[in-house]
Amino acid sequence: MKNCEYQQIDPRTLRTSTTRTSSTLPCGRKSSHRLRRKWEVFPGKNRFYCDGRIMLARQCGVLPLTIGLIFITSGLFFTFDCPFLVHLTVFIPVIGGVLFVFVIVSLFQTSFTDPGILPRASPDEAADIERQIDNSGSSTYRPPPRTKEILINDQVVKLKYCFTCKMFRPPRTSHCSLCDNCVERFDHHCPWVGNCVGKRNYRFFYAFIVSLSFLTSFIFGCVITHLTLRSQGDKGIIQAIQDSPASVVELVICFFSIWSILGLSGFHTYLVASNLTTNEDIKGSWSSKRGEESGNPYTYNNIFTNCCVVLCGPMPPSLIDRRGFLPADDAPQTVTSDAELPPFMAKNDTNMEENCQEFALSCTA
Repeated sequence: MKNCEYQQIDPRTLRTSTTRTSSTLPCGRKSSHRLRRKWEVFPGKNRFYCDGRIMLARQCGVLPLTIGLIFITSGLFFTFDCPFLVHLTVFIPVIGGVLFVFVIVSLFQTSFTDPGILPRASPDEAADIERQIDNSGSSTYRPPPRTKEILINDQVVKLKYCFTCKMFRPPRTSHCSLCDNCVERFDHHCPWVGNCVGKRNYRFFYAFIVSLSFLTSFIFGCVITHLTLRSQGDKGIIQAIQDSPASVVELVICFFSIWSILGLSGFHTYLVASNLTTNEDIKGSWSSKRGEESGNPYTYNNIFTNCCVVLCGPMPPSLIDRRGFLPADDAPQTVTSDAELPPFMAKNDTNMEENCQEFALSCTA
């Protein structure tokens, strides 16, 4: 047999050249890819809309109910009560309109704003933390500690390790089981707004419940005034209700909701004045422990200062960068299946080298 010239080819060189020439393949052979944004691969249980500009909790089914109750009650008020009460003063519909707009705006800001989610540790960061934990404990008789202690205003505060996010939670941070995220200054998860309430949206939440308290009380008082004025003279209360049945619907909705809304507003006013969170208050984080009184290390011991810090402080930036682009290394590959590969690329490097060597021996023989 005639000798064949053979030169061993490095398979990695073939892969590199194939990658370079893949851009010249016909459109039917190449699957075009686009840069993906971080919200598309976000690990938490959130839903994103408008290309990541709006984020909600995955379990946000109560939010439409909240919006519906506000719109229905306010719509009935502006349609059936304001035309009658406007003869008393034009400020009634004006005040009602201002309160309604303020409630809706603060509700949407609370629901669509990042509450202060902390990004999860990268694999390198998680490995480094694990090494620190292993070095700090002894594996012979006890597991390594999963807490750290720091001093805040001369008071010891424990930092717990989050097994989901692979990091030690900063002070006042807690992991929400519904959203599956660690949230800074975690207050609570509110199904009525469809989002967690934390460091970045607590001021909007407080504005929402306070303004909703004013709106509910305002509508409640106006409806009672409306029915009272209609029942004067020869007409009784029954005739007044028959003339304006929508007012009864408003009265029932406001009566059963005003107490919980006013109570919630009062409770959060106390929390703001004390610089506490709902999570800390329920758990009793700074109450008496083991017979010793433990004060709140975050309070400024001044109601006005606490209110300014909680409600009027600078808005911290979002740390998850949900509309940012993924690095090039994390972008999806152009070729995804062996069917799209050339024949010599469908095998691994070892098999390719063996096949080339066998071909050389057969040619030499």
